[in-house]
Amino acid sequence: MRWTKTLIPTLKEDPADAESVSHKLMLRAGLIRKLSAGIYIYLPLGQRVLNKVVNIIRSEMDRAGALEVLLPALQTPELWEKTGRLKDMADIIYQFKDKSGKPCMLGPTHEEIITYLVANEVSSYRQLPVTLYQIQTKFRDELRPRFGIIRSKEFLMKDAYSFDADETGLNKSYQAMDQAYRRIFDRCGLNYKCIEGDSGAMGGHFSQEFMVPSPAGEDIFVTCSKCDYAATLMLVKCQPAPTGAKADKQPLKEVATPGTTTIEAVGKLLNVSAQQMVKTMICLAGEKPVAILLRGDHELNLSKLAKLYSGSLSGSELLPGIVGCPKGGTADWSFRMDHNRQASTAALLGEANITLAEPALIEKVTGGPLGFSGPVGLQSRNGVPIISGKGITIIADHAVMSMSNFVTGANKKDAHLLNVNLDRDFKPTHVADVRVVTEQDPCPVCQSPLKINNGLEVGHIFQLGTKYSKALEAMFLDEKGARHPVIMGCYGIGVNRIIAALIENAYDDNGIIWSTELAPYNVLIISINPADKTIAAVSTELYDQLTAKGIDVLWDDRDISPGVKFKDADLIGIPTIVTVGKGTIKDRTVDIKDRKTGRKQIVSFEKATDVIMTNV
Repeated sequence: MRWTKTLIPTLKEDPADAESVSHKLMLRAGLIRKLSAGIYIYLPLGQRVLNKVVNIIRSEMDRAGALEVLLPALQTPELWEKTGRLKDMADIIYQFKDKSGKPCMLGPTHEEIITYLVANEVSSYRQLPVTLYQIQTKFRDELRPRFGIIRSKEFLMKDAYSFDADETGLNKSYQAMDQAYRRIFDRCGLNYKCIEGDSGAMGGHFSQEFMVPSPAGEDIFVTCSKCDYAATLMLVKCQPAPTGAKADKQPLKEVATPGTTTIEAVGKLLNVSAQQMVKTMICLAGEKPVAILLRGDHELNLSKLAKLYSGSLSGSELLPGIVGCPKGGTADWSFRMDHNRQASTAALLGEANITLAEPALIEKVTGGPLGFSGPVGLQSRNGVPIISGKGITIIADHAVMSMSNFVTGANKKDAHLLNVNLDRDFKPTHVADVRVVTEQDPCPVCQSPLKINNGLEVGHIFQLGTKYSKALEAMFLDEKGARHPVIMGCYGIGVNRIIAALIENAYDDNGIIWSTELAPYNVLIISINPADKTIAAVSTELYDQLTAKGIDVLWDDRDISPGVKFKDADLIGIPTIVTVGKGTIKDRTVDIKDRKTGRKQIVSFEKATDVIMTNV
């Protein structure tokens, strides 16, 4: 392709509204243009890269035995109502009515639609297993789209779904997708980490995320400094603090703390550290208030708390997490599944919908305003239970159990308590791990130091189980004629995000550094003076030779200054740059530059094609 025959509108400066590296470089290199917040146009270079990602995904999914389908982007809400997700995801779903008044929606995902398809087309165990996939546009009404195509309202996604007759089959399907994903991300040239994931609204009892480290990543994950352990931040187990000898209990004392509602303010006023304070957070489990006790410097982990209440985790401890595999590695899948199943125990209150209480409810429950809550006197007031029948549930994080003589709110305005102690002043209803891990916590597997990273999620695979098949009656008959719900897996890749993720880790001060497989073109020919007959002839011959060998070539035949051409070459990041200039006229040679390493070599025109072929 000649540069003069395509559209590559490069920019000299970073756009003012571009935040992340990938966003800036994709705009500057002429890959995308913004239509409105979260909505982007792909220009020719960007579309070529997108097509290459799609081709890699499609080839590896086909290799893994998955069958491609195309599901409608336009959906009807009835199926979503059956699974309960229409209400759960209402804040991001585009909903409207067609001309006949029928409710419609743009699909943010396709679990309901694919399950509907299988429910109507698969009826026997003889038709299982089957894995179906599609590459389709999704729509989500993001309140705050950010970082260009990283978090947008319209995006391209590959989603696959496996359907099996039993857990053994699900494990095999899941393994096949796990390995396919690793091949996809390896071929794309991504620096990724496979981590234990949180299934969230998708459901299911086990999932993994494929994360690319990036400052622009809105996900946070934890890695071990020594072993291969890796997990999303909200899943990492925090081990109980060592139980050493506690200090002698000092007399309980109330002190005035006017206008001090934060840990920092109270600590400064009373000259105590956050580690010597306990904050009391009032949450709602459904409609029931519950008090959570955390050390002052720790944060509440709503994900752990929700699983504690839903029965996914026991009341006394959380799972240590599942060891992440290095690229190309394998995992003991049967151990992982058994390990996860052992976590399923009776719920504390059987309620997974956990939210933070509003200030008015906090004052009603505790007797004091927001910022002054504490556990002392919380379960009963003047001997009368606050919550009719049993008093409010108090869940203490493990870290609180090793503390003594700590500071808490006094459940009244402008007052705190000094020298609060467990057992003497209050007794928690339950003790559990309900906080967010920190870098001061040890690895739950090998006890080595942890590192907290920002990451960009490019893929997520789930073992869904029967959540959707039961709700939508996707059943099959076994060999004895008994009906069972099909067992499902779900496997998603953010196609657009792969492009941004690669750029976030592959750039320099001059521009993008593409991997060989994702580069929009493999070779860029720069004609210094395209009007010169010798330069034009050599450029044409070289272009024709490389094109005949199946190499994607971009020929910069613009009649502009060499400086602009060289800057644009580095900006758009084509892996191999060939300059046809003065040396070509004088010595019949060309300059070949490797964009990634910056290494240059001068070769005769007769050898140029062979040298270039060794690089691409």
